Amino acid sequence: MAELLQGMKRTHMCGELNKGDIGKEVTLMGWIQRRRDLGGLIFVDLRDREGLVQIVFDQTVSEEAFKKAEKLRGEFVIAVRGEVRKRESINENLKTGYIEVFAEELKILSEAEIPPIHIHDEDDASERLRLKYRYLDLRKPRMQKNLLFRHKVTKLVRDFLSEKGFIEIETPILTKPTPEGARDYLVPSRVNPGKFYALPQSPQIYKQLTMVSGLDKYFQIAKCFRDEDLRADRQPEFTQIDIEMSFVDVEDVIKVNEELVKKIFKDTLGVEVQLPLQRLTYKEAMERYGSDKPDVRFGFELKCINDIVKDCGFKVFSSTVKNGGDVRGININGYADRFSRKDISKLEDFAKTYGAKGLAWMKISEDVVSSPIAKFFTDEELKAIIERFECKPGDLLLFVADKAKVVFDSLGSLRVEIAKRLDILNKDEFKLLWVTEFPLLEYDGEAGRYVAVHHPFTSPMDEDIKYLESHPEKVRAKAYDLVLNGVELGGGSIRIHSRDLQKKMFKALGFSEEEANNKFGFLLEAFKYGTPPHGGIAYGLDRLVMLMTGNESIREVIAFPKTQNANSLMTEAPAFADEKQLEELHIKIVKKEE
Repeated sequence: MAELLQGMKRTHMCGELNKGDIGKEVTLMGWIQRRRDLGGLIFVDLRDREGLVQIVFDQTVSEEAFKKAEKLRGEFVIAVRGEVRKRESINENLKTGYIEVFAEELKILSEAEIPPIHIHDEDDASERLRLKYRYLDLRKPRMQKNLLFRHKVTKLVRDFLSEKGFIEIETPILTKPTPEGARDYLVPSRVNPGKFYALPQSPQIYKQLTMVSGLDKYFQIAKCFRDEDLRADRQPEFTQIDIEMSFVDVEDVIKVNEELVKKIFKDTLGVEVQLPLQRLTYKEAMERYGSDKPDVRFGFELKCINDIVKDCGFKVFSSTVKNGGDVRGININGYADRFSRKDISKLEDFAKTYGAKGLAWMKISEDVVSSPIAKFFTDEELKAIIERFECKPGDLLLFVADKAKVVFDSLGSLRVEIAKRLDILNKDEFKLLWVTEFPLLEYDGEAGRYVAVHHPFTSPMDEDIKYLESHPEKVRAKAYDLVLNGVELGGGSIRIHSRDLQKKMFKALGFSEEEANNKFGFLLEAFKYGTPPHGGIAYGLDRLVMLMTGNESIREVIAFPKTQNANSLMTEAPAFADEKQLEELHIKIVKKEE
């Protein structure tokens, strides 16, 4: 039967004890990691959030405590009072390895069955089992370390922004469905039959309204929701570090956020981030790396050879250029001997998943270019290609010829895939950069209209406003993304603060005046009454912590995440509602016919 504390008060955390505590009487509480019975002595490793300490139950110290200790098993929860002594056999691999606690009193607070997963970092339980018993998984030191790290990052953000004059403001969770409503989670209103709230994908409009309100600097650690297909770095509910500022331009927002990022890395990992961060325009990022979130920890940059191959004998290349396409390649510097023809064939299969029709290659040696396509080029053309890629013996060139988008997608992904296969990506290296001057709009063939690359409230660059109605594809945005090791951490922009310009933006997006007023009339109304120039950014807190802790999935840094299918294996959410609930919400479930 479980005992009560009966006045026992914890004096120390297990992992905090050290040589300076020798001779002290302490009271500890926690979970039993391991128990070893040596006859007259019982040794127990006691675990709490701060670490492990060895407890010794000695008959000569306390007969009563020793008898109780004979019942102890793994994951029992206990309280123990005793004296800290120097440990006879020192364990230098353990933080508390110089001391042990000789128990004088023991209370068994809770007994435990054998857990379905092992409570240690080397446990190889499947992710499904880990998520089903997440409360046990979270007992593991690695998982607790991840969440403590997340807490530290969150606190640093709050402290830094508060010191800079930002105010933490909570914005509504129950909002209005958006034009992109297919990605909203909808919440039915009981008191307004037939109407729905949406859970916010972002606090975007509300944080802009705080600027209209004259609050000047806003931030929030914001919970957001998005009903979309999931990946390793996506969840149906996620957390943003959300920031907005008044009377600013791009440089002001970037400066504050560079200082914030520098402090986060310095105070958590001891890593010095050099400022200012590297900047690439969207155009430069795509042309050099084939991605608007480039990983710059390694080379393999894209280079265009249209001018060299436009009249060459290799028709795949020359006809692509003549038809307005692109021919680009990457140089896998010095790794040619690591790739057999079979390996290159596998790389070609990978490139094809991004739309490429094939993958041409050349291996460079001292005297010759080895390639099945080399015979189609003149010596001058081969020499020009070698010079363009700054080739040395041992290099491997890989080429894709297609529409620009296919070339960028396939080569951009291929360079990262090759770096992974070569195992040259260092998780302890952090390459932060800004990508700027994104396109404001892109054409969606399926929707038959232009859509916002970021969101409809992003301001166009001043010199491009003239193209908004005539050539929308030419308009660049006052937008900026923060990228870390090939992952977009967050994005932001200077917002439109002119009512007339915002109406033009809605028109460019294909909204009728009635639709714009129906969806965003309250924002347009607010803009009538004096709106300061403003801008901001939102980071993915989950992604940031994932990358800083060297994890592959944000599920490792979220306490209770969902699966790839947005399910909670622990609580079995989502679940069916009963008929009475549905009736009160004026909802009827229509079953699809087979």
